[in-house]
Amino acid sequence: MTADQLSRHLRALPAFRALLRATEARFYANIHLPQPTLDVGCGDGHFAATTFTDRIAVGIDPQWQSLHEASGRNGYCGLTQAAGDRLPFTSAAFASAISNSVLEHIPDVQSVLNEVSRLLQRGAPFVFCVPSDNFLAMLSVSRTLRAWGMPALAVAYENFFNRISRHHHCDSPGVWQARLASAGFAVERHWYYFSEDALRALEWGHFLGLPALITKILFGRWVLVPTPANLSLTDHLLRRHFEEPLPTRGAYLFFIARKM
Repeated sequence: MTADQLSRHLRALPAFRALLRATEARFYANIHLPQPTLDVGCGDGHFAATTFTDRIAVGIDPQWQSLHEASGRNGYCGLTQAAGDRLPFTSAAFASAISNSVLEHIPDVQSVLNEVSRLLQRGAPFVFCVPSDNFLAMLSVSRTLRAWGMPALAVAYENFFNRISRHHHCDSPGVWQARLASAGFAVERHWYYFSEDALRALEWGHFLGLPALITKILFGRWVLVPTPANLSLTDHLLRRHFEEPLPTRGAYLFFIARKM
């Protein structure tokens, strides 16, 4: 693990996404992941390559283009194209698993949890993070609309933001604990992260970050000039959110579960 995850993620990602991923990356510094490790929904491989010193044994993802990008980042010993509920590995093949900001995008998430359980050895940790039951209500625009007496518009905005975020699940710890128990996991620890202020930075970053999307389309990367000088102001504005203590009520949830 590196000492400064925020600066590393800012060099390659839009600012709002870099803030979220860097915050999550910090948590893994104190989590032991026995090998071999399975990454469920590895995407383009940026998170693993930026976060972990050692390569992860296997990353799986249903998107071929994402796997192609991941193969160039050298964060995995192996990559497999597969859906999360039908993985081509023998039972108890892995000693740990992670899934970073993936499960919320899967409609039938219980089937994926069941499959991850099948692949893990008894006692193996399963580490993942998802948006919480507070996510929608903590969005700054919907909070403002409700304060102005426009709850219908607030709900419409929350539905819109869920669509652009491709969220199927923004659930409470209890809902996730029930899903995990059904799949044969016990929750060892969980915590909220990302305060209202941090979520505001992420929320507005979606809209203010549109130029980065154009850069990605035209040049194949989110940040054209990833130098410290170019990123110093962004780093300064986001660092207080990156370094904030864990809130009592947060927009996201981080779980450490264990296969029973």
